[in-house]
Amino acid sequence: MTNTPLPHVLVVDDNHDNANIIRDYLKARGYPITVAYGGEEALEIFERERPSIVLLDVMMPGRDGWEVCREMKQSHDSARPVRVIMVTALHDWTNKRQAIQTGADDFVEKPFELSKLADTVERNARMLTPGR
Repeated sequence: MTNTPLPHVLVVDDNHDNANIIRDYLKARGYPITVAYGGEEALEIFERERPSIVLLDVMMPGRDGWEVCREMKQSHDSARPVRVIMVTALHDWTNKRQAIQTGADDFVEKPFELSKLADTVERNARMLTPGR
C-alpha cells in the first residue's frame, strides 16, 4: 500500500442531508471533502479548488447535474484529471447513456449503500493514480 494522499472530493447535492451524510462518511475514510448544495456553487468551487473526484447529483434546480458535468469536463485541466461520478435516482438506460454522453466517468444509483458509494469513489481514485 502506498502513502499517496487520497484525492480531494467535491460532493454536490441540493439535498443537504444527503450531501452531509456522504461528506461525513467519506471524511471518516480520510478523503478531503468539499460540499456544494447546487450547480452554480459546484462550478465555483470546482474552478477554485480543482477537486479530483466529483460526486454529482443529477436532479437539482437551476443548473442540473448534466449541465454541471458537461461544463466541468470541458473546462478541466488535462494535467489534473477529474473523475465525475453521477449520483442519480434515474435508473433507466437512457439516463445512463446521457451521463456518459455528458462526460461522466461513473455513476451510482440512489438509493445507495454508503459502502458501495465508497467503493465507487475508491475505484475512481485508483484510476487517477497510475500504478496504484
